[in-house]
Parts: sequence; C-alpha cells; structure tokens
Amino acid sequence: MVEMLTIDGSEGEGGGQVLRSALALALLTGQPFRIENIRAGRKKPGLMRQHLTAVKAAATIGRAELPELRLRASDLEFRPRDVVPGDYTFSVGSAGSACLVLQAVLPPLLVAGGPSRLILEGGTHTTFAPCYDFLARVYLPLLRRMGAGVRSQLERPGFIPAGGGRFQVDVIPTARPKQLELLQRGRLVSQKAVACVAHIPREVAEREVSAIRKKLSWSEQETEVVELKDSSGPGNVVMLEIESEGVTEMFTTVGERGVRAETVGKRAAGRAAQYLASEAPVGLHLADQLMIPMAMAGAGRFLTTELTEHARTNMKVIEKFLPVRFEAIERTAKEVLVEVVPR
Repeated sequence: MVEMLTIDGSEGEGGGQVLRSALALALLTGQPFRIENIRAGRKKPGLMRQHLTAVKAAATIGRAELPELRLRASDLEFRPRDVVPGDYTFSVGSAGSACLVLQAVLPPLLVAGGPSRLILEGGTHTTFAPCYDFLARVYLPLLRRMGAGVRSQLERPGFIPAGGGRFQVDVIPTARPKQLELLQRGRLVSQKAVACVAHIPREVAEREVSAIRKKLSWSEQETEVVELKDSSGPGNVVMLEIESEGVTEMFTTVGERGVRAETVGKRAAGRAAQYLASEAPVGLHLADQLMIPMAMAGAGRFLTTELTEHARTNMKVIEKFLPVRFEAIERTAKEVLVEVVPR
C-alpha cells in the first residue's frame, strides 16, 4: 500500500489552490493524501461549495472513496484509483467558480486513456478566480501547444450572486505534455479591452472603457462594450487582452456592488500596464496556472513578471507529488525566470 502523504493546508498563502493542486496531482500519480487546515489562511476557512464540488469531481473521475463531506470541513483524506475518461457534468450549485473546479480534474484528463467531455456549471466570471475567457483565450491555447487537444465553449456566463453559468470542455489527451518555453513575448499583435454588462445599464461599461482609454492611451477601436443577454443574473466584467507573437495574456476585473465603474476599469488597466512595463511574456496569474502542466512535462521554463505567494505555495505542493523541482531566479525587478527541472 502506498504511504499516505500529509499536507498542511495552511502552508504558504493557505488558500484553496493547495487542495485543488493536491487533488489533480493525486489523480496523476495515484498518491493518496490527507490535507489538514484546509484554507486556513482565508476569512472563511474550510471547504466552501466550489471546493466540495472540486473534491467530488476528482473523486468521480478517479473512482475515489470519500467520507461524508460537509461545508467548512478543515481536513480530508483522498485515495484515488484509476482515472476514467468520459463525459461528466459537475455543478457548483452556487456562484462559486466553475473554472476553479476545472483545475482539479483537467490535468489528469490531459493524459488519460481516452477523450473526455466536461460540462461545468456555476460562476464563470468571479472574483479571485480565472474567468472563462482567460481559460479559453490564454490557458487552453498553451495546453494545445504542449500537445493536448483541448477546446471549450461557453453556453452562458455566470456572475455573483446568481451563478448559473455553464461551459463545456472537450479533451483529447496526449501521452505526455511537450516541454514549454516562454521566454520572449515577441511583437505586439493586438490589444483590446472589452467591458461586458449583464442586466445592468450599458453606461457602466462605457465608463469603464473610457477609464481604460484614459489610463493606457488606447484608442476607441481598441475598446468594446458588450451587453450579455443570456446571464441568469446581473453582472459586469472587464477584460484586457494583449496578444503578442509568442503568447496571449489577459487581465480581468469583475465589477462589484458599491465599486465605481471608473475604479473597475482602472484596476484592470493597472494590471495590464504592469505587464506592458515588463518584457516578460507570462503574467503573474498565468505563471501559477502553467506550473502543473510544465511539471507533467518533466521540464520547461518561462519568464514572468513576478511570483506571488500563491505561486510559490503551488510549487511546494507540486514538488511533494512529482519528481521535479522549481528554480526561480529574479533577473530584474520586473522579471523572474522560473524553471522546472527533473529531480
């Protein structure tokens, strides 16, 4: 019997990424684990709905036996069996991020024994989580570059508090992801800011793109307002996409009640400006997302604008499961080289 790994969920930034990464890595390796102090670093610690859904989704595709789960639980044992590809539907049942649920099950399905189709329901554009558009436009294209056949389609968006979003991901696996190097951004191809509103006045989005144009000196042709008709409830998101020859990046801010439209626009613009001030191709959130696929490939490297505590925590979790180690070298105040090397 494989010895159970014990993980302290309060390690580093102490958030849900520790759990999601551990679930994905356990499915990849067959390594059982026990996690304690789940999300101890959060205002509301323990398992929330999106985390419960991630655990149940991982258990479903990995045929793992689970004890009875409850909201706010602080510890969990997970013993996976074989990963079984197929058609699955996973619903958060709230506005919790369905995109975060995907993080727990996509990596093992990328190397499973057959194709899969995932239907995910919940929040698609929420705070503190990658938005659906980031997955579709930034992350999945890089997975395709690594050899996996993975496509997605948004059926309807879901915002806080109504949720109700739904999207599909189709996976054609690869035997092993190819190594990826992202060291140069290359020539700028295009840049665009899109402000989306659902069941709230169009004026909100117009004020947001106006603030973005003012802060970044972008033209009217580089901004767009989109009114979403098929959302279950009201919502607002601003997305700035920067496409270069070597990589596409996206920076998003979700509108919140009580936060002025100009503030929402300026926040997204500020994140894009920080990226544009550097020559690194990988932004801080993409850096975090790339770590498991690159570790699955056994080696690779990328240049990023900075490494967050969230990313450093993710590195440590990955190193517990896979025979790799991460090396991070600060080249300048705006550039960090991250390398995955065999161990």
